[in-house]
Formats: sequence, C-alpha cells, structure tokens
Amino acid sequence: MNLQSANVTRPKLIALDGGTGYHKATFDDPKIARYIDEVIYIRDFCDDDLVDAAGLIIPCRTPPEVVVPHTERILGFLKRGGMVVAMGDTGQNQWLPDVSLTSVETNFWWWLEPGSDLGLEIADQSHDMFAEMGKSDVSWHLHGLFDVPEGAKSLVDYRDGRSVLYEDTQNYAGHLIVTSLDPMYHHGAYFMPATTRFLYGFIPWIRRTLDAKAALS
Repeated sequence: MNLQSANVTRPKLIALDGGTGYHKATFDDPKIARYIDEVIYIRDFCDDDLVDAAGLIIPCRTPPEVVVPHTERILGFLKRGGMVVAMGDTGQNQWLPDVSLTSVETNFWWWLEPGSDLGLEIADQSHDMFAEMGKSDVSWHLHGLFDVPEGAKSLVDYRDGRSVLYEDTQNYAGHLIVTSLDPMYHHGAYFMPATTRFLYGFIPWIRRTLDAKAALS
C-alpha cells in the first residue's frame, strides 16, 4: 500500500506489516494511516524501500525470526540518519546491538485490584512525545524491561529503574526508539483502550519528529 503520492513533500515514513490481522487493522485505521506513507509486507522488504525513507516502524509482535534477516538493512538505515521505531515483542535484542531486554511475568489483571499501580511513570513529562499522552496511556501491562544503554534516555520508567520505552539519539546518526509496549496488537484486536490512546499520541509524534528534522536540514 503506497500513500506516498499524496504526501510527496513530507519525509517518508514506512511501516512494516508482519502479516497479521492486528497489523492490518492498525495501519488501516484512518487516525493512524494519515501519518504513514507506505506499508510494506516484511517478507518483501528490501534495500530499495529505504532509499527515500526517513522513518521505519517495526510493529509489535512481529516474530524476531522474520526481523533478524533484515538486521543489516535496519542498522544501515539507522546509521545513515534514519529513524527506527522498534516496538514490543519483536525480540529487539536479537537484531539491535546493545539492547538488554529482560522478559517479565505479565500480570493481565493488576487493574482489578483496588489501589493497584502497574509501576510505570513518565520519565520526562516535558518531552514532546507526551504532549498528548500521560501515565494512563502507557499503562496496560508489562512484557519486558530494558537496561538503558549509555547515552540513551528512558522516556517511560518502571519502578525498579529500568525502562519500557527509551530513545537513543547519541549512539547513531539516526533516532532509535525501543519499547516493550505492544499497543498495535491490542488496538488491532479491538481491546484495551489505553493502547488506542497511546497510538493516537505516539504515531503523530513520530510524524512531527520526522517533519521537524526535515525542516532543519
């Protein structure tokens, strides 16, 4: 699906499609699709797709075994200055260097306990990612925690000091976002409203970030 012709003046944002119904439902959502220029089935992904791209989204719950063959392609794009958004449950530690990921037991029902808290906090409320998002929009459940690499910055912290979402703008020429959150799975499966709120803030932020970088170049 190529939407680039309608948006020829803006930096090109690509999303990979892992071939699942929840990926299709997410990328077909008009409130998300308007920000993405091209959706490419991951098994068809090739070097030519990145020639004129500025950003690349690897969506939640894409099996690592179909991402790993593209490791050099993704890293090369990041090192050339591209933005890579590595979503949850994609095994980022298998295809990105310096990613320390620890899987954790998932409590799906924490919110039913009176006074309960998932233990997540926005690390920097002044960060422009959170212009339209708050703590409740990043809190549904946990699958994994990251030790933040030197030079990178956590944007959503867990109570033990580890991260569920961080950005790295120091170790590459490009902009890397790594998260264990899996909003596309839940949004595309039509449950967990927090995931929809998250995506409706997060995807526009990716677009704003790419546009701002292009305006400075």
